Amino acid sequence: QVQLVESGGGLVQAGGSLRLSCAVSGRTLSRDIMGWFRQTPGKDRELVARIYWSSPTTYLSDSVKGRFTISRDNAKNTVYLQMTSLKPEDTAVYYCALRLLSATQYNYWGQGTQVTVSS
Repeated sequence: QVQLVESGGGLVQAGGSLRLSCAVSGRTLSRDIMGWFRQTPGKDRELVARIYWSSPTTYLSDSVKGRFTISRDNAKNTVYLQMTSLKPEDTAVYYCALRLLSATQYNYWGQGTQVTVSS
């Protein structure tokens, strides 16, 4: 059974930093894709970062480019989202998700972790 467990959310002042972690169990990642999404009430879930497990290819949305970094630790089956220069508009529930290579959408989701940025 595949499980994704996020950690690292919390309350931080504007300009501060947080690092989110997402540990994957039940599957050895190979040519899969990991994504970080965020969602605020009344809005659609937004993809903010994506990384391919077997290549250096990454994606960052325009809203976080230059401030966030996505990385992975293959040995730990863990993906990270390093967030710096946080803004109040980054406040959201952040989810990690796993998309299998053959899939057209994300197959597995974490439970979400709250990030709150105070002004």
